[in-house]
Amino acid sequence: MAVEQPTHAPVPAQGDQTRIHNIGYRSYDGPRLGRAYATRSLYSQSLRGAYGLGRSAKSKVLPMLLFVVMCVPAAIMVAVTVATKLKELPVDYTRYAIFLQAVISLYIASQAPQSVSRDLRFKTVPLYFSRPIETADYVRAKYAALASALFVLTAMPLLVLYVGALLAKLDFADQTKGLGQGLVSVTLLSLLFAGIGLVIASVTPRRGFGIAAVIAVMTISYGAVSTLQAIADGQDAAGAVPWIGLFSPVTLIDGLQSAFLGATSSFPGGVGPSHGEGVVYVLAVLGLIAACYGLLMRRYRKVGL
Repeated sequence: MAVEQPTHAPVPAQGDQTRIHNIGYRSYDGPRLGRAYATRSLYSQSLRGAYGLGRSAKSKVLPMLLFVVMCVPAAIMVAVTVATKLKELPVDYTRYAIFLQAVISLYIASQAPQSVSRDLRFKTVPLYFSRPIETADYVRAKYAALASALFVLTAMPLLVLYVGALLAKLDFADQTKGLGQGLVSVTLLSLLFAGIGLVIASVTPRRGFGIAAVIAVMTISYGAVSTLQAIADGQDAAGAVPWIGLFSPVTLIDGLQSAFLGATSSFPGGVGPSHGEGVVYVLAVLGLIAACYGLLMRRYRKVGL
């Protein structure tokens, strides 16, 4: 029995479907601004972001609140000095940042991950490097932006103290000298803290982990060093106190400014490093700043691939 073969309708030949669409691509005839402009733009954007500018209202709350917390004690001290006609400010310019180091640590812990962790999490770092910007430009812009934001946070209260001291008619030369010493101190503090914060934050794309890690490094190191210094002082080993201070960012700045900037030390017994020991503190601070920059360069050479 023969099987009937199915028949297929002939497929009509299709015509040429090729189309040319003019979607308006045009060459760029404007100026080529290059790497320097891109780096400045990244610096400006990162600096604004450190205070929540250009971001949501929620992002502005914490940095602005910490900025106010840094400035309010200075304003209160100024009011007390003017009202009671004190002959000097209640706190030295070089001591102010040390007294409020917890606020500074909280600021760096919140803003260092904000600066770099999102780029890692959303894998946007290679997009930066697809432009004229290079690894060194990215690292310098991020480092400079966070250090500048931290300098604003720590220097503004000193300016409030200075203006208040002049309103209270304290000696102009002494106050200007004190302000200069304080600004040198907070400049070094800003570079050191920003470098440490960025190195820690660049390890993880998770902002929460970065915040916790920065807080842990800052607080645990300071607590451990302070405890060991107190033990050494209590065991009549006061000579070891300055050397123990080399192992915490806060005590590093404290020892450096007490050795060379005329500050009183918060070390046990109130005795800071000698000038010879202070040289070691200077080398340690500068070495840590350079090491942080080098580690960031190494990290972003890998991330940018």
